Amino acid sequence: MSLSPLLRRAWPLLLLVGTGLAVGLINPGVHYDMLVIAAPVLAASLYDVRTTAVVGVLTVVTFMLLRLQLNEDTNATWWIKLALVIVVCLLSAILSHVRTKEEEVRRVRNTAMRLQQRLLPRFFPDSSAVGIGHRYLPSDSPAGVGGDWFDMIPLSGARIALVMGDVVGHGPEAVATMGRLRTAVITLANLDLDPDELLARVDDLVQRMSHDRAQAELVASCLYLVYDPISRRCDFASAGHTPPIFVMPDGRVSVQAQSGNPPLGFGDVPFELTGLDLPEGSLITLYTDGLLGLRHREVDEAMRELAAAIGPGSGPLQEICDRVLRRLPASREDDIALLLARTKVLDPGKVRTWEFPAAVEEVPAARAAVTGQLTEWGLDEHSFALEMVVCELITNAVRHAEGPVGLRLIRDDSLICEVSDASNTSPHPRRADPLDEGGRGLYLVGQLMDRWGTRYTHTGKTIWAAKYLGA
Repeated sequence: MSLSPLLRRAWPLLLLVGTGLAVGLINPGVHYDMLVIAAPVLAASLYDVRTTAVVGVLTVVTFMLLRLQLNEDTNATWWIKLALVIVVCLLSAILSHVRTKEEEVRRVRNTAMRLQQRLLPRFFPDSSAVGIGHRYLPSDSPAGVGGDWFDMIPLSGARIALVMGDVVGHGPEAVATMGRLRTAVITLANLDLDPDELLARVDDLVQRMSHDRAQAELVASCLYLVYDPISRRCDFASAGHTPPIFVMPDGRVSVQAQSGNPPLGFGDVPFELTGLDLPEGSLITLYTDGLLGLRHREVDEAMRELAAAIGPGSGPLQEICDRVLRRLPASREDDIALLLARTKVLDPGKVRTWEFPAAVEEVPAARAAVTGQLTEWGLDEHSFALEMVVCELITNAVRHAEGPVGLRLIRDDSLICEVSDASNTSPHPRRADPLDEGGRGLYLVGQLMDRWGTRYTHTGKTIWAAKYLGA
């Protein structure tokens, strides 16, 4: 250990030694000795309670030993001085205890804040589905930040998922739980599940987390919304979360009714799926209950005030966020998360759809259709890869599924090829032996494309593969 830390820890004791010498030299009749002897105790209050207590005991003993031998001081004055020294020692111990508690609360809050900043998304990439604006404000509560969180997750078929959640509680534990739930939602979103089914699986996860003794009181809410910029369809489900607010391009405000679904972790209740078509330029507002301030007013009144603060929904999204947050009081009892999304519609010229009978003879026609469309888009360099992918996926659909077979080509930030059929059987890549004639199709798709996966629909399934396009 270096000399500097030793001096920082030892200087209250060194000050005590110097004070003892000063007390011994001070004239008892002047009565400055009691003030001098209090100095090391007050200095020790800058440290922990144990150091303060040790220095306080040494201070009282030093004062007694030095003053007990001075007969010039009257007994009454001596006892008064001793009582005052003891009071100073107790006061220093209390101050040290309070300071230690404040530092502990500050340390826990700062830890939770840093963890929250690392776990929440810092920015969202540009999307052809929505424009995004967001704000997060931590609470002013001594308990620290809570478990509010939000996210935007790209999905297959140029769709986008918007998520807003809230873990009840404050501090690092609530933030850590939030991080686990956010990771689970991102993982399940990659499976292209419907919002109600995704929340059902997250609900199972929360129940398993609650079996842990440390997580016995885990309560969380979540809203999961999926928007398709091609069909303009918006589907969402809520698990005990505040309902979304939709502002149409003409200024009409649609405040969704409160969902009857309980928060995550209760189980045994199917989640309700709500769907609607949104015109281009609609504003989707997701938020946590901290924005409503429900401790001071009713839910309906708070929802009306929030809808009025959002206004017609025109203007930059970040300015709308600032306008909504300016109406809040300076002191906040709960965390606040706000996510705004303005919908876009993908240009119809960037989407082509075909349908073919379930026959192997139709594969060349499908390949020719894809090649022609890529030439029209000026993407001939991707023709070979897309031809191979289309050939493999349509051949699999003809052999192992039911017709008719749908083919869709989407030009977004990536080139997306989708093949649909009426079967719910999921394809799985396998490792083919050297002498096998088949079994390498999906492996080939994975090598030619950047991503691929399966999305289930009400009429069957869709196998998609995406190739990123350069800037």
